[in-house]
Amino acid sequence: MTETTRAGFVALIGEPNAGKSTLLNRMVGAKVSIVTHKVQTTRARIRGVAMEGQAQIVFVDTPGLFRPRRRLDRAMVAAAWGAAADADVIVLLVEAHRGLTEGTQAIIDAMRDRIPQGQTVALAINKIDRVKAEVLLGLAQELNGAFPFAETFMISAEKGHGVEKLRRWLAGILPEGPWFYPEDQIADVPMRAIAAEITREKLTLRLHEELPYQLTVETEAWEDRPDGSTRIDQVVYVARDGHKGIVLGNKGETIKQIGQAARAEIATFLERPVHLFLQVRVRPNWLEEPERYSEMGLDFKDGD
Repeated sequence: MTETTRAGFVALIGEPNAGKSTLLNRMVGAKVSIVTHKVQTTRARIRGVAMEGQAQIVFVDTPGLFRPRRRLDRAMVAAAWGAAADADVIVLLVEAHRGLTEGTQAIIDAMRDRIPQGQTVALAINKIDRVKAEVLLGLAQELNGAFPFAETFMISAEKGHGVEKLRRWLAGILPEGPWFYPEDQIADVPMRAIAAEITREKLTLRLHEELPYQLTVETEAWEDRPDGSTRIDQVVYVARDGHKGIVLGNKGETIKQIGQAARAEIATFLERPVHLFLQVRVRPNWLEEPERYSEMGLDFKDGD
């Protein structure tokens, strides 16, 4: 007899920078979500698909939950809660060295109102290598006192500690049923969107604090060539002329270096040679354009 197959959706939620994208990439075994040292870089709900035995775990990486100020912020937070409410299992990530912050307490309070009763919620305390064992145990007790978590896991998403245990538990708790995706598929996001995310990550890493939140990247054209290479044309949208100058850099040096770094990573991801062409365009109101939100997988109306 063949073993029963299982499949389901797991939403990773938490404060910005809690390590959700790093955990997703570790679980899936490939880079499908943008990971930077800056907070709030995940905009769309990127799904990564992991196989564990006969179970297919579809991870939904949500934007970090925070107090929204702008339309884009509000749309991102709405996307995060929407993904959590629709998932079979929720995993709340908390940074070990930060503990039960105001932000995490606000998420726990909101879960009581926004998450259907009876939904399975697990706690994953991340970055455990940064604190001592007794601190971890105290934090686990405090968090479990604040919310009835089904299970608690101590992990380091970056180093892989505890991740296998979490993945095996998730695989065992998902509903029985057929897989949603082919076994070798790691993400249900179009390659065009993943390529744009990679370029946006390079921009975020290279540029100073404020600018990354005022720009977006879209893949405008994609051509798989007969010689096995791919030509990708992308547009970097910025809000102001001054931003365009920052992105381009002196004599175009900054955008050139960003393009080289993005091209190399996209080529590794696609496992083929890539020709990447970047343009920078000023669109003063891109944060108020419905098309930009659709491209990021967000609902423009959620920003109202």
